[in-house]
Amino acid sequence: MIQRKVRLGDILIKNDFITKDQLNEALKKQKELNYTKKLGEIFIAEGYVTQRDLLKTLSKQLDIDFVDLYGENINFNAIATKYPLHILQAAQAIPFKEDEDFVYIATSDPLNYDALEALERTISIKPVKIYLAYSDDIHVIFHRIKILQTTREIISEVKKELTTQGLKKEDENSAIMKLILFIAKEAINKRASDIHIEPDEKEMIVRSRIDGILHENFVFDSEIYNALSSRIKLLGNLDISEKRIPQDGRFSLVINEKNYDFRLSTTPTIFGESIVMRILDRDKVLLKLEDLGFEDENLDNFMDFIHSPNGIVLITGPTGSGKTTTLYAALNEIKNISNKVMTAEDPVEYRLPLVQQIQINEKTGLTFSLAVRSFLRQDPDIILIGEVRDFETLNSASQAALTGHLVFTTLHTNDAPGAIPRMIQMGLKPYLIADALVGIVGQRLVRKICPYCKNEIKLTKAQLSKIEKYLSNPEIKFYTGQGCSKCDFTGYFNRTMISEILTIDTVLAKMISENANKIAIIEYAESNGLYKPMIADGIKKALKGITTVEEVLRITKDR
Repeated sequence: MIQRKVRLGDILIKNDFITKDQLNEALKKQKELNYTKKLGEIFIAEGYVTQRDLLKTLSKQLDIDFVDLYGENINFNAIATKYPLHILQAAQAIPFKEDEDFVYIATSDPLNYDALEALERTISIKPVKIYLAYSDDIHVIFHRIKILQTTREIISEVKKELTTQGLKKEDENSAIMKLILFIAKEAINKRASDIHIEPDEKEMIVRSRIDGILHENFVFDSEIYNALSSRIKLLGNLDISEKRIPQDGRFSLVINEKNYDFRLSTTPTIFGESIVMRILDRDKVLLKLEDLGFEDENLDNFMDFIHSPNGIVLITGPTGSGKTTTLYAALNEIKNISNKVMTAEDPVEYRLPLVQQIQINEKTGLTFSLAVRSFLRQDPDIILIGEVRDFETLNSASQAALTGHLVFTTLHTNDAPGAIPRMIQMGLKPYLIADALVGIVGQRLVRKICPYCKNEIKLTKAQLSKIEKYLSNPEIKFYTGQGCSKCDFTGYFNRTMISEILTIDTVLAKMISENANKIAIIEYAESNGLYKPMIADGIKKALKGITTVEEVLRITKDR
């Protein structure tokens, strides 16, 4: 049942969280805001009390238990269909459970008596039992309910449109276009890097990659898939009748009043075409090297590489490790009106000012190696090659480096030293590698600890044993994220780079030209301060509370 009426300000004064003056200031501010904010929100915003302390005090004072909503199995569909959303929002309340005796309501505002009583009247069949919950958690659930309701409305429109007009309606106001914009907006709001649309036997799944991990967003009927895939292919200027071979395209959309580019890839599967859309935020191209996550020592070394007069600077790492972002940040650092920069990319992800960019098209014969050979007749100072895939491209890059050009490129290897034997395997002579190579960067992306739910932890013995040689003091503190509504209960929020750098000096160049093995190269480089493995950089970030040891160990390996 709803509690007897007491006032929040009186409770907080009684428990020494605020003074009468602070209460008066908060009431004055609430009036200035035309009562658009609740008093509790103002207390929290002004730093008088935390959300946790506020609920803890109310729980004790009103004798109401606290509930962790994300520990409950909430039926979002049932809430969306059974309860008017405006009444739930007015009460800041979620019916999170129901049994034979009660409907269990979680609220962040138990003193909002009128709204709670209105909600109780809509649930007249059973008495309610009130619990306390964080307002952030309740807002996340409201958002999910809104998504469900909006999705249902759009899907209903799509089905109606398909019945009456088929795929003939292709303008911006068509229901299928609304669905595409809705899917894209949800992904962008969740900081996703990619959207995956995957057909199955009876349904279609939409997933988003957030901080490197895939999360399911929507499940639609298979009849929606055909309309959705055709419209996306039209956006990307692909052949909608061709479903037997992979296709690549590109398109742009305005989401949240901002322009986004989408790189489109389709691949045939047994149930239809798998569609992946890479989200390209144009603002990210403006990143500075200092913002990527380089530790100071590695940043200094990389700065030396990119300001070399000539030679090859290699970035290594798997797909999705941020290599392109690093290359673009490097170009932003050194491009200016007095030098000529040319790039060969497949595809061109971002448009760069003062840079001549070429889109590789192997179907027409415009390969990386041909592009680089043509560059040399264009009098460039700096050349970027999106990826070294074969001997011809590698040889062209080395010839460009040896004829006075600075060349940036990428290679898929597990670590920085592994790039040297990889280039030899591809057919380049060791003495050419030794003469051309300036330095190699190996990189990965690790998830950052969510700042809103970060807390200190003790490592297990197994974890400590894996990293103890990188620690000066085994009693050093480490951190993790507990999981909260801000990070969608993952404990992580955004990503940063961890890196390793191999600097080539004269001795190392001589070893490479004599075809020294990878182990000998690593031993010399480590003992002479030319190389530290990536795990060491990751542990540094874990010690600073940027990421977790678990995350570092997930994507690196110790030697």
